[in-house]
Amino acid sequence: MRLLVVSQYFWPENFRINDLVSELVARGHQVTVLTGRPNYPDGVVFPDYLSNPGAYEHWAGADVLRLPLRPRGRGAVALVRNYLSFVLWGLALGPWKLRGRRFDAIFVFQTSPVTAALPALWLCRLKRAPLVMWVLDLWPDTLSAVGVVRSPRLLAVVGGLVGYIYRRCERVLIASKAFASNVEHWGGRPSQIRYFPNWIEPEFADAADEQTPAPELKPVADCFNVLFAGNVGEAQDFPAVVEAAALLRDQRPTLRWLVVGDGRALDALRADIARRGLQDHVLLLGRHAPQRMPAFFSGAHALLVSLKADPVFALTVPGKVQSYLAAGRPVLAMLDGEGARIVEESGAGFTAPAGDAVALSQAVARLMDLPAPTRQDMGQRGRAYALREFDRSSLVSALEGWLHEVSAAGPGVQR
Repeated sequence: MRLLVVSQYFWPENFRINDLVSELVARGHQVTVLTGRPNYPDGVVFPDYLSNPGAYEHWAGADVLRLPLRPRGRGAVALVRNYLSFVLWGLALGPWKLRGRRFDAIFVFQTSPVTAALPALWLCRLKRAPLVMWVLDLWPDTLSAVGVVRSPRLLAVVGGLVGYIYRRCERVLIASKAFASNVEHWGGRPSQIRYFPNWIEPEFADAADEQTPAPELKPVADCFNVLFAGNVGEAQDFPAVVEAAALLRDQRPTLRWLVVGDGRALDALRADIARRGLQDHVLLLGRHAPQRMPAFFSGAHALLVSLKADPVFALTVPGKVQSYLAAGRPVLAMLDGEGARIVEESGAGFTAPAGDAVALSQAVARLMDLPAPTRQDMGQRGRAYALREFDRSSLVSALEGWLHEVSAAGPGVQR
Protein backbone atom coordinates (compact mmCIF):
# COMPACT_ATOMS: atom_id res chain seq x y z
CA MET A 1 0.00 0.00 0.00
CA ARG A 2 0.97 3.64 -0.48
CA LEU A 3 0.59 5.23 2.92
CA LEU A 4 0.95 8.81 4.13
CA VAL A 5 1.67 9.27 7.83
CA VAL A 6 0.95 12.72 9.26
CA SER A 7 2.55 13.34 12.64
CA GLN A 8 3.80 16.53 14.25
CA TYR A 9 6.51 14.41 15.92
CA PHE A 10 8.85 11.95 14.26
CA TRP A 11 12.40 10.60 14.29
CA PRO A 12 14.88 11.69 15.62
CA GLU A 13 12.29 12.60 18.24
CA ASN A 14 11.42 9.55 20.30
CA PHE A 15 7.84 8.48 19.61
CA ARG A 16 6.22 5.12 18.91
CA ILE A 17 5.27 6.22 15.41
CA ASN A 18 8.94 5.73 14.45
CA ASP A 19 8.69 2.03 15.21
CA LEU A 20 5.35 1.71 13.42
CA VAL A 21 6.67 3.32 10.24
CA SER A 22 9.73 1.06 10.31
CA GLU A 23 7.54 -2.03 10.63
CA LEU A 24 5.16 -0.97 7.85
CA VAL A 25 8.09 -0.43 5.49
CA ALA A 26 9.53 -3.81 6.47
CA ARG A 27 6.20 -5.37 5.49
CA GLY A 28 6.49 -3.97 1.97
CA HIS A 29 4.42 -0.79 2.19
CA GLN A 30 5.49 2.47 0.57
CA VAL A 31 5.41 5.01 3.39
CA THR A 32 5.76 8.80 3.28
CA VAL A 33 5.86 10.84 6.49
CA LEU A 34 4.79 14.49 6.73
CA THR A 35 6.17 15.96 9.94
CA GLY A 36 7.93 19.00 11.42
CA ARG A 37 11.48 19.95 12.26
CA PRO A 38 12.60 17.88 15.27
CA ASN A 39 12.48 19.93 18.49
CA TYR A 40 10.84 17.75 21.17
CA PRO A 41 11.24 17.79 24.16
CA ASP A 42 13.71 20.67 24.67
CA GLY A 43 11.78 23.09 22.49
CA VAL A 44 14.67 23.95 20.17
CA VAL A 45 15.38 22.45 16.77
CA PHE A 46 17.98 19.68 17.04
CA PRO A 47 21.45 21.08 16.16
CA ASP A 48 22.34 17.95 14.16
CA TYR A 49 19.29 18.49 12.00
CA LEU A 50 20.10 22.16 11.43
CA SER A 51 23.66 21.31 10.40
CA ASN A 52 22.59 18.61 7.93
CA PRO A 53 18.83 18.49 7.14
CA GLY A 54 19.41 16.12 4.25
CA ALA A 55 20.46 13.36 6.66
CA TYR A 56 16.92 13.33 8.05
CA GLU A 57 14.97 12.90 4.80
CA HIS A 58 14.67 9.13 5.11
CA TRP A 59 13.91 6.76 7.98
CA ALA A 60 14.02 2.97 7.68
CA GLY A 61 13.08 3.18 3.99
CA ALA A 62 10.35 5.82 4.38
CA ASP A 63 10.49 9.30 2.79
CA VAL A 64 10.35 12.04 5.42
CA LEU A 65 9.04 15.47 4.38
CA ARG A 66 9.43 18.21 6.99
CA LEU A 67 7.47 21.40 7.57
CA PRO A 68 9.27 24.50 8.91
CA LEU A 69 7.17 24.65 12.05
CA ARG A 70 7.99 26.96 14.93
CA PRO A 71 9.77 25.07 17.78
CA ARG A 72 7.99 24.47 21.08
CA GLY A 73 10.17 26.83 23.09
CA ARG A 74 9.18 27.42 26.70
CA GLY A 75 5.84 28.49 28.07
CA ALA A 76 2.22 28.21 27.00
CA VAL A 77 2.34 30.94 24.35
CA ALA A 78 5.28 29.33 22.57
CA LEU A 79 3.54 25.97 22.68
CA VAL A 80 0.37 27.37 21.09
CA ARG A 81 2.48 28.94 18.34
CA ASN A 82 4.14 25.57 17.79
CA TYR A 83 0.75 23.85 17.44
CA LEU A 84 -0.62 26.48 15.08
CA SER A 85 2.49 26.56 12.92
CA PHE A 86 2.18 22.86 12.12
CA VAL A 87 -1.42 23.40 11.04
CA LEU A 88 -0.67 26.46 8.92
CA TRP A 89 2.44 25.06 7.24
CA GLY A 90 0.68 21.72 6.77
CA LEU A 91 -2.24 23.35 4.99
CA ALA A 92 -0.11 25.71 2.92
CA LEU A 93 3.01 23.70 2.19
CA GLY A 94 1.90 20.08 2.68
CA PRO A 95 0.13 19.77 -0.71
CA TRP A 96 3.17 21.22 -2.48
CA LYS A 97 5.61 18.84 -0.80
CA LEU A 98 3.32 15.91 -1.66
CA ARG A 99 2.60 16.98 -5.23
CA GLY A 100 2.43 14.10 -7.67
CA ARG A 101 2.13 11.48 -4.90
CA ARG A 102 -0.93 9.29 -4.57
CA PHE A 103 -1.94 7.39 -1.45
CA ASP A 104 -4.21 4.49 -0.61
CA ALA A 105 -4.74 5.77 2.94
CA ILE A 106 -3.63 8.56 5.28
CA PHE A 107 -2.73 7.77 8.89
CA VAL A 108 -2.60 10.37 11.68
CA PHE A 109 -0.58 9.78 14.84
CA GLN A 110 -2.59 11.83 17.34
CA THR A 111 -0.91 12.74 20.55
CA SER A 112 -1.24 16.38 21.60
CA PRO A 113 -2.24 18.42 19.72
CA VAL A 114 -5.35 17.13 17.97
CA THR A 115 -5.00 20.05 15.56
CA ALA A 116 -2.25 18.09 13.80
CA ALA A 117 -5.06 16.18 12.09
CA LEU A 118 -6.28 19.28 10.22
CA PRO A 119 -3.63 19.18 7.47
CA ALA A 120 -4.40 15.47 7.08
CA LEU A 121 -8.09 16.26 6.49
CA TRP A 122 -7.17 18.72 3.74
CA LEU A 123 -4.81 16.20 2.17
CA CYS A 124 -7.52 13.52 2.29
CA ARG A 125 -9.72 15.76 0.20
CA LEU A 126 -6.97 16.63 -2.27
CA LYS A 127 -5.66 13.08 -2.59
CA ARG A 128 -9.08 11.40 -2.34
CA ALA A 129 -7.72 9.03 0.28
CA PRO A 130 -9.43 7.68 3.43
CA LEU A 131 -8.28 8.84 6.87
CA VAL A 132 -7.35 6.65 9.84
CA MET A 133 -6.43 8.36 13.13
CA TRP A 134 -4.73 6.75 16.12
CA VAL A 135 -5.94 8.54 19.25
CA LEU A 136 -3.49 8.45 22.16
CA ASP A 137 -4.57 11.69 23.85
CA LEU A 138 -8.15 12.73 24.50
CA TRP A 139 -8.84 16.36 23.65
CA PRO A 140 -10.39 18.59 24.98
CA ASP A 141 -10.47 16.62 28.26
CA THR A 142 -6.68 16.50 28.63
CA LEU A 143 -6.44 20.29 28.24
CA SER A 144 -8.76 20.69 31.21
CA ALA A 145 -7.05 17.96 33.25
CA VAL A 146 -3.60 19.58 33.11
CA GLY A 147 -4.98 23.10 33.58
CA VAL A 148 -3.97 24.43 30.16
CA VAL A 149 -7.53 25.51 29.34
CA ARG A 150 -10.08 26.31 32.05
CA SER A 151 -12.74 28.21 30.12
CA PRO A 152 -15.82 26.00 29.56
CA ARG A 153 -16.60 27.99 26.43
CA LEU A 154 -13.16 27.43 24.93
CA LEU A 155 -13.24 23.74 25.89
CA ALA A 156 -16.57 23.45 24.08
CA VAL A 157 -15.03 25.03 20.97
CA VAL A 158 -12.16 22.55 21.06
CA GLY A 159 -14.67 19.74 21.59
CA GLY A 160 -16.50 20.86 18.47
CA LEU A 161 -13.23 20.72 16.52
CA VAL A 162 -12.53 17.23 17.85
CA GLY A 163 -15.97 16.06 16.75
CA TYR A 164 -15.42 17.60 13.31
CA ILE A 165 -12.21 15.56 12.96
CA TYR A 166 -13.65 12.30 14.29
CA ARG A 167 -16.62 12.43 11.91
CA ARG A 168 -14.27 12.66 8.96
CA CYS A 169 -12.24 9.57 9.82
CA GLU A 170 -12.98 6.18 8.30
CA ARG A 171 -11.44 4.58 11.39
CA VAL A 172 -10.65 5.99 14.84
CA LEU A 173 -8.12 3.76 16.60
CA ILE A 174 -8.06 4.00 20.39
CA ALA A 175 -5.08 3.18 22.61
CA SER A 176 -7.32 2.26 25.56
CA LYS A 177 -10.63 0.43 25.54
CA ALA A 178 -11.94 3.08 27.93
CA PHE A 179 -11.48 5.76 25.24
CA ALA A 180 -14.50 4.49 23.30
CA SER A 181 -17.16 6.36 25.29
CA ASN A 182 -15.21 9.61 25.10
CA VAL A 183 -14.73 9.32 21.34
CA GLU A 184 -18.45 8.64 20.91
CA HIS A 185 -19.30 11.59 23.15
CA TRP A 186 -17.42 13.98 20.87
CA GLY A 187 -18.90 12.66 17.65
CA GLY A 188 -17.25 9.37 16.78
CA ARG A 189 -19.49 6.46 15.76
CA PRO A 190 -19.13 2.96 17.24
CA SER A 191 -18.70 1.51 13.74
CA GLN A 192 -15.57 3.64 13.26
CA ILE A 193 -13.79 2.68 16.49
CA ARG A 194 -11.13 -0.04 16.78
CA TYR A 195 -8.96 -0.95 19.78
CA PHE A 196 -5.27 -0.48 18.94
CA PRO A 197 -3.12 -0.38 22.10
CA ASN A 198 0.56 0.38 22.37
CA TRP A 199 2.74 -2.67 21.77
CA ILE A 200 5.93 -3.95 23.32
CA GLU A 201 8.76 -1.99 21.75
CA PRO A 202 11.55 -4.05 20.13
CA GLU A 203 14.16 -3.09 22.72
CA PHE A 204 12.05 -4.79 25.38
CA ALA A 205 11.65 -8.07 23.50
CA ASP A 206 14.30 -9.53 25.80
CA ALA A 207 13.63 -9.51 29.54
CA ALA A 208 15.59 -7.14 31.78
CA ASP A 209 17.22 -10.13 33.49
CA GLU A 210 19.27 -10.60 30.34
CA GLN A 211 20.68 -7.06 30.49
CA THR A 212 23.71 -5.69 32.31
CA PRO A 213 22.57 -2.82 34.59
CA ALA A 214 23.38 0.67 33.34
CA PRO A 215 26.66 2.04 34.77
CA GLU A 216 24.74 5.07 36.07
CA LEU A 217 23.15 2.72 38.63
CA LYS A 218 26.40 1.57 40.23
CA PRO A 219 26.10 4.09 43.13
CA VAL A 220 22.73 2.55 44.08
CA ALA A 221 23.60 -1.09 43.42
CA ASP A 222 23.04 -2.01 47.08
CA CYS A 223 19.75 -0.11 47.39
CA PHE A 224 16.12 -0.99 46.68
CA ASN A 225 15.44 0.97 43.51
CA VAL A 226 12.03 2.20 42.34
CA LEU A 227 12.51 3.60 38.84
CA PHE A 228 10.35 5.97 36.80
CA ALA A 229 11.16 6.31 33.08
CA GLY A 230 9.67 8.76 30.64
CA ASN A 231 8.16 12.22 30.42
CA VAL A 232 8.33 14.40 33.55
CA GLY A 233 5.21 16.50 33.11
CA GLU A 234 2.24 17.86 34.99
CA ALA A 235 0.17 14.77 34.23
CA GLN A 236 2.62 12.47 36.04
CA ASP A 237 1.88 14.11 39.43
CA PHE A 238 5.42 14.12 40.80
CA PRO A 239 4.43 16.14 43.90
CA ALA A 240 2.59 13.02 45.12
CA VAL A 241 5.58 10.82 44.25
CA VAL A 242 7.93 13.09 46.21
CA GLU A 243 5.50 13.07 49.13
CA ALA A 244 5.63 9.26 49.15
CA ALA A 245 9.41 9.43 49.13
CA ALA A 246 9.33 11.77 52.12
CA LEU A 247 7.02 9.44 54.02
CA LEU A 248 9.45 6.53 53.57
CA ARG A 249 12.72 8.42 54.01
CA ASP A 250 13.30 7.38 57.62
CA GLN A 251 11.43 4.06 57.55
CA ARG A 252 13.28 2.64 54.52
CA PRO A 253 16.82 4.05 54.44
CA THR A 254 17.92 1.79 51.56
CA LEU A 255 15.07 2.91 49.29
CA ARG A 256 15.95 5.05 46.26
CA TRP A 257 13.60 6.67 43.77
CA LEU A 258 15.21 6.99 40.33
CA VAL A 259 13.84 9.26 37.60
CA VAL A 260 15.11 8.60 34.08
CA GLY A 261 13.70 11.20 31.74
CA ASP A 262 13.01 14.86 31.13
CA GLY A 263 10.07 17.16 30.63
CA ARG A 264 8.42 20.49 31.30
CA ALA A 265 7.96 19.77 35.04
CA LEU A 266 11.57 18.74 35.68
CA ASP A 267 12.62 22.07 37.19
CA ALA A 268 9.66 22.02 39.57
CA LEU A 269 10.51 18.45 40.55
CA ARG A 270 14.13 19.36 41.23
CA ALA A 271 13.04 22.29 43.39
CA ASP A 272 10.60 20.11 45.36
CA ILE A 273 13.31 17.52 46.02
CA ALA A 274 15.68 20.22 47.30
CA ARG A 275 13.01 21.86 49.44
CA ARG A 276 12.32 18.56 51.20
CA GLY A 277 15.98 17.61 51.50
CA LEU A 278 15.52 14.43 49.47
CA GLN A 279 18.53 14.78 47.16
CA ASP A 280 20.01 11.50 48.45
CA HIS A 281 16.71 9.63 48.11
CA VAL A 282 15.21 10.88 44.82
CA LEU A 283 17.82 10.85 42.06
CA LEU A 284 17.37 12.54 38.68
CA LEU A 285 19.38 10.56 36.14
CA GLY A 286 18.55 12.59 33.03
CA ARG A 287 17.30 11.60 29.61
CA HIS A 288 18.81 8.61 27.81
CA ALA A 289 18.29 6.85 24.49
CA PRO A 290 15.36 4.41 24.35
CA GLN A 291 17.74 1.60 23.46
CA ARG A 292 19.35 1.99 26.90
CA MET A 293 16.13 1.66 28.89
CA PRO A 294 16.34 -2.14 29.35
CA ALA A 295 19.73 -1.64 31.03
CA PHE A 296 18.20 0.87 33.45
CA PHE A 297 15.22 -1.40 34.08
CA SER A 298 17.52 -4.32 34.87
CA GLY A 299 18.91 -2.40 37.85
CA ALA A 300 15.45 -1.62 39.26
CA HIS A 301 13.51 -3.65 41.81
CA ALA A 302 10.24 -2.02 40.71
CA LEU A 303 9.04 0.28 37.93
CA LEU A 304 6.78 3.24 38.71
CA VAL A 305 3.98 4.69 36.59
CA SER A 306 1.82 7.59 37.79
CA LEU A 307 -0.93 9.90 36.55
CA LYS A 308 -2.90 12.69 38.18
CA ALA A 309 -6.36 12.07 39.59
CA ASP A 310 -8.70 13.13 36.80
CA PRO A 311 -11.48 11.34 34.91
CA VAL A 312 -9.67 11.61 31.58
CA PHE A 313 -6.49 10.06 32.98
CA ALA A 314 -8.53 7.19 34.40
CA LEU A 315 -9.30 6.30 30.78
CA THR A 316 -5.64 6.37 29.78
CA VAL A 317 -3.05 3.60 29.64
CA PRO A 318 0.41 5.24 29.62
CA GLY A 319 2.58 3.83 26.86
CA LYS A 320 5.24 2.86 29.38
CA VAL A 321 2.95 0.23 30.95
CA GLN A 322 3.56 -2.23 28.11
CA SER A 323 7.32 -1.72 28.32
CA TYR A 324 7.30 -2.08 32.10
CA LEU A 325 5.37 -5.33 31.94
CA ALA A 326 7.62 -6.75 29.23
CA ALA A 327 10.71 -5.90 31.29
CA GLY A 328 9.79 -8.57 33.82
CA ARG A 329 9.93 -6.25 36.83
CA PRO A 330 7.19 -5.62 39.41
CA VAL A 331 5.10 -2.55 38.61
CA LEU A 332 3.97 0.11 41.08
CA ALA A 333 1.07 2.11 39.63
CA MET A 334 -0.31 5.28 41.20
CA LEU A 335 -3.20 5.82 38.84
CA ASP A 336 -6.87 5.06 38.36
CA GLY A 337 -9.02 3.25 35.86
CA GLU A 338 -7.79 1.34 32.83
CA GLY A 339 -4.07 1.53 33.61
CA ALA A 340 -4.59 0.23 37.14
CA ARG A 341 -6.86 -2.51 35.80
CA ILE A 342 -4.14 -3.83 33.50
CA VAL A 343 -1.54 -3.91 36.28
CA GLU A 344 -3.93 -5.71 38.61
CA GLU A 345 -5.21 -8.12 35.96
CA SER A 346 -1.67 -9.07 34.98
CA GLY A 347 -0.67 -9.76 38.58
CA ALA A 348 2.50 -7.77 37.95
CA GLY A 349 2.45 -5.47 40.95
CA PHE A 350 0.55 -3.18 43.28
CA THR A 351 -1.64 -0.17 42.59
CA ALA A 352 -2.52 2.95 44.55
CA PRO A 353 -5.23 5.52 43.78
CA ALA A 354 -4.05 8.46 41.70
CA GLY A 355 -2.60 11.22 43.84
CA ASP A 356 -2.57 9.09 47.00
CA ALA A 357 0.99 9.41 48.33
CA VAL A 358 0.18 7.45 51.49
CA ALA A 359 -1.17 4.49 49.52
CA LEU A 360 1.84 4.59 47.21
CA SER A 361 4.25 4.56 50.16
CA GLN A 362 2.37 1.59 51.62
CA ALA A 363 2.55 -0.26 48.30
CA VAL A 364 6.31 0.33 48.10
CA ALA A 365 6.82 -0.90 51.67
CA ARG A 366 4.68 -3.95 50.98
CA LEU A 367 6.73 -4.78 47.89
CA MET A 368 10.01 -4.33 49.74
CA ASP A 369 8.87 -6.79 52.40
CA LEU A 370 8.21 -9.56 49.88
CA PRO A 371 10.87 -12.24 49.34
CA ALA A 372 12.92 -11.72 46.18
CA PRO A 373 11.52 -14.88 44.49
CA THR A 374 7.97 -13.59 45.01
CA ARG A 375 8.86 -10.28 43.38
CA GLN A 376 10.47 -12.19 40.52
CA ASP A 377 7.27 -14.18 40.00
CA MET A 378 5.28 -10.94 39.83
CA GLY A 379 7.58 -9.62 37.13
CA GLN A 380 7.32 -12.80 35.10
CA ARG A 381 3.51 -12.74 35.30
CA GLY A 382 3.58 -9.21 33.91
CA ARG A 383 5.89 -10.21 31.08
CA ALA A 384 3.71 -13.16 30.10
CA TYR A 385 0.65 -10.89 30.10
CA ALA A 386 2.40 -8.32 27.90
CA LEU A 387 3.55 -10.91 25.38
CA ARG A 388 -0.01 -12.21 25.17
CA GLU A 389 -1.93 -8.92 25.01
CA PHE A 390 0.48 -6.45 23.38
CA ASP A 391 2.37 -8.41 20.75
CA ARG A 392 3.74 -6.02 18.12
CA SER A 393 3.37 -8.33 15.14
CA SER A 394 -0.27 -9.16 15.87
CA LEU A 395 -1.24 -5.52 16.42
CA VAL A 396 0.44 -4.24 13.27
CA SER A 397 -1.24 -7.04 11.30
CA ALA A 398 -4.59 -5.82 12.62
CA LEU A 399 -3.72 -2.29 11.51
CA GLU A 400 -2.85 -3.55 8.04
CA GLY A 401 -6.27 -5.15 7.86
CA TRP A 402 -8.05 -1.91 8.75
CA LEU A 403 -5.97 0.07 6.25
CA HIS A 404 -6.84 -2.41 3.50
CA GLU A 405 -10.54 -2.16 4.44
CA VAL A 406 -10.70 1.62 4.21
CA SER A 407 -8.57 1.71 1.08
CA ALA A 408 -10.89 -0.74 -0.67
CA ALA A 409 -13.96 1.23 0.37
CA GLY A 410 -12.43 4.64 -0.37
CA PRO A 411 -13.30 7.90 1.37
CA GLY A 412 -16.96 8.34 2.02
CA VAL A 413 -17.85 8.58 5.70
CA GLN A 414 -20.45 11.07 6.85
CA ARG A 415 -19.12 14.60 6.46
